[in-house]
Amino acid sequence: MEMSNYCAAYEARNFRKFPAWTENAANVRREKQEVGGKEVEVERQLDDDSILYLHESYIVTDGIYNDENIIFDNVTDEWKSFCHEVLGFEVPVYEPIEIPRATESQPPAEAPPATAATAGESAG
Repeated sequence: MEMSNYCAAYEARNFRKFPAWTENAANVRREKQEVGGKEVEVERQLDDDSILYLHESYIVTDGIYNDENIIFDNVTDEWKSFCHEVLGFEVPVYEPIEIPRATESQPPAEAPPATAATAGESAG
């Protein structure tokens, strides 16, 4: 199992708008269901409401791992354009942030002095 750095979830209906869309239904995730009092694994059926994952590699999977349950992997320039223009898919670019550090010339902040009064002493 391998995770990509980024993926986005979409309903299958959105992917199905792509003219060259094909689904590898044999790769759908298996779900556990109770049948006749026993728990069994069954293939789930992809419908328009099914959630699928578009990875930064433009592969679509039925789960968050980019190397399992691959539903669509016909990555072309047309597919990439569809992902950007129709789906609004963009892999975010994260700029590193710098966390300020206390300089050595500044002493650390001191804790306020402890007081002798406690909640029990103030009742009276």
